[in-house]
Amino acid sequence: MIIRKSIPVLILLTGLSASAQDFHVTQILQSPNLLNPGAVGVYDGWERVAVQHRNQWLAGGTTYMTTGVTADANFFKDDRNSRAHLGAGIQFYNDIAGHSGYGLQTGSLIVSGILPVGNGSQLSLGIQGGIGNRSGNTSRLIYDSQWNGNGDYDPAITSGETGSLSSFIYMDASAGIFYQFDGEQSTFARNYDMKFQAGFAGYHLNAPILKYRTGSEEQLARKYVAMVKYSMDIPDTKLAFDAQFVQFIQGGHYESILGLILRRRFQDGGKITGLNQDAFFGLGVYTRLKDAIAPTMQIDWRGFHFGVSYDITLSALRYGYKGGSLELSLSYTNMNNALFKTRRKGFR
Repeated sequence: MIIRKSIPVLILLTGLSASAQDFHVTQILQSPNLLNPGAVGVYDGWERVAVQHRNQWLAGGTTYMTTGVTADANFFKDDRNSRAHLGAGIQFYNDIAGHSGYGLQTGSLIVSGILPVGNGSQLSLGIQGGIGNRSGNTSRLIYDSQWNGNGDYDPAITSGETGSLSSFIYMDASAGIFYQFDGEQSTFARNYDMKFQAGFAGYHLNAPILKYRTGSEEQLARKYVAMVKYSMDIPDTKLAFDAQFVQFIQGGHYESILGLILRRRFQDGGKITGLNQDAFFGLGVYTRLKDAIAPTMQIDWRGFHFGVSYDITLSALRYGYKGGSLELSLSYTNMNNALFKTRRKGFR
């Protein structure tokens, strides 16, 4: 029925007790700022920029799209990450849902302090501050009450619905702690590289007030994110794998994401000279428990990382919205051996 097009907005207008929640993406590790502000600046390289786009429920007859652009850089670090340094980043996200054009636009600045705590280990603390804007247009929606007795839709018939969505801006604050052990920093053995990451972050710590309509307020629930990632070369082969787990908790709602990517090296880098970098082709799957499964392909080459995934919905939502969700990601990291390397020695 056409009424389903208005579901995302009707939920907001009916004043249900569920707390407001954030959008989500599947290729979670391509959006480190969504996982932990402390992850900003914690990577091999000097500058990084990434674009991510998600088109949800392709056959749903309406638009659910999320697009993000992020960039971060390191300052005062050295080649071996052996001294304390800073990370700084910026991010923008645009999330549009349904025929009403209900949307969320956010912009944030992130600063992290990164401290070496042992051979190959780093501990970082990040803080994030920004603004968000939410808006929508209920005049675009169609209701069952606007169908006449002949089975036709008549826009001249009033819907009988009251209230409209307000456009409003709010301030937002987040913080996180992040740990990384990089085995590559402590060994030159080609087939024994490994990396372990873990972090915990809190988002919307100021619990901003959302004013969807006049006389009605709702508090944006704080979100807590715990994540771990383990990457390792498989000895005496050209294979490696990435295993990931992320747990989101927000306002009594939970989302668990598991990921496993198997990568094959198709270009060997210079382990000692660093003149070249390993290049990989990867296949794997992400799983949102009790919701969806997403086959994924990745390519890493000369500082570029490209990923494509397709969500196959397994939960009851598949009955309301046909088709899956396509997600694309592309990032570039300026490393010593990247395609467009421009190491800025003045900041080291």
